[in-house]
Order: sequence, then C-alpha cells, then structure tokens
Amino acid sequence: MFRRKLSALDYHNPAGFNCRDETEFRNFIVWLEDQKIRHYKIEDRGNLRNIHSDDWPKSFEKYMKDVNCPFKIQERQETVDWLLGLAVRLEYGDNADKYKDSTPDGAKNVDNTAKNAEPLINLDVNNPDFKAGVMALANLLQIQRHDDYLVMLKAIRILVQERLTQDAIAKASQSKEGLPVALEKHILGFDTGDAVINEAAQILRLLHIEELRELQTKINEAIVAVQAIIADPKTDHRLGKVGR
Repeated sequence: MFRRKLSALDYHNPAGFNCRDETEFRNFIVWLEDQKIRHYKIEDRGNLRNIHSDDWPKSFEKYMKDVNCPFKIQERQETVDWLLGLAVRLEYGDNADKYKDSTPDGAKNVDNTAKNAEPLINLDVNNPDFKAGVMALANLLQIQRHDDYLVMLKAIRILVQERLTQDAIAKASQSKEGLPVALEKHILGFDTGDAVINEAAQILRLLHIEELRELQTKINEAIVAVQAIIADPKTDHRLGKVGR
C-alpha cells in the first residue's frame, strides 16, 4: 500500500514495512520526522524518539496535531499515508530542480483531448489530501465509511444531487397538509374497555404505519444509490481507477 512512496523516500524496507507492528511503526515515525519532515527542531524530538516510553502515543498524537494531520491516532493506515504524502511533497520542495523536468513513463504519448474528456481520469485517489477531503465530507454528511475513497466520493455526489440541490431543498421545504382520517373506519382488533384508550391506540397504530412507510422509502432510496454506484460501467473499484 505504501511501497511507492516509501521507495521514493529511500526507506530501507519499502516492500516489508508493516505499520501494524508497534515497534516498527514507532521507529518509522522517528525516521520520517528526522530524515524527511523535520517539523520539530532536533532538540524538540526527544519525546518522539523515546519509542519505549508509555507516553509515546501522547507524544505522537501531539505531533499529528502539530503537523495538522486530519486523521485520528486510531486511523493508522490513513495517518501513515498522509504523513508519507507530506514527506514526499517536502522532499520535492527540497529537490525541485532535480524533479521539475522529469516525465513519467508513458506520459509523453497521452492524448490530451481524451484525457480532459473525463475529469475524474486525472484524479489521484491515493493522494492524502484527496482522502482527507473525502473523509471530511463523508463525516459532515454522515455517510457510511468505505475502504474505497472513490466509492465514498460517488456516494457524496449522489446525496448532494438528490438532497442538496435547490430543487430538492425547495421540495423538502414545502409544507405537507395532512388529510383528515376517520378513526371509526380503522378496526383496532382489540378492545381495552375504555373508548379514549381505544382511540389513542388507533392513532398510535396509524402513526406506526406511517413510520414504516417512511422507512421503506428510505430503504428504497439506499438501494437505488447503491445500484447507481455498482452499475457504473466506468468505475473499477478493485483498482481504484476511473475510465475504461
């Protein structure tokens, strides 16, 4: 998952890095700060370098806040990916003259017309800024988290189209005038012996039926949204790519 960025940063073991191994993870963070990010002054890195301390998680959490990492300490993979992205950007800034004229293999023959035809073709789904932005939107809109950030982005698009457009908001703002209901036409099915309680029970039953109808409507909307994502022939969620 991190091999390309680790290789770009000359990490000693890009293929075998395991962020779930606590000791390896802590040593990696120290290496990343010492060699690439260098956010702290050397004399201020003591707590972060003390990887055997019980207070190390607190020091790392403070470090995340200091570098403005948008993820929580429990979101380890996302945090590592974001920090690697930061390190790559800083590395490029330190060596801009070295990389400014470099061109990726195969990029020289790209058809610009076809490239611009689909705006999502140029989207780097592994970019930490992209992931952080999608996660922030998903949290704001209360959308279920998914391992594929592109899937979450498409879910956000569907929600915005269906709920947050001007037409959708205007339709939702329209007041709904209820229709009169004749309770005597609705059989309760049992008798409590008290006319007032019987009428209250009839009202509660009708309200429950209305809630079930609203729930079914929301279920249908969710099914349609999922089908819209899955049925998109231009999306290969396994590869995290868009386009044929």
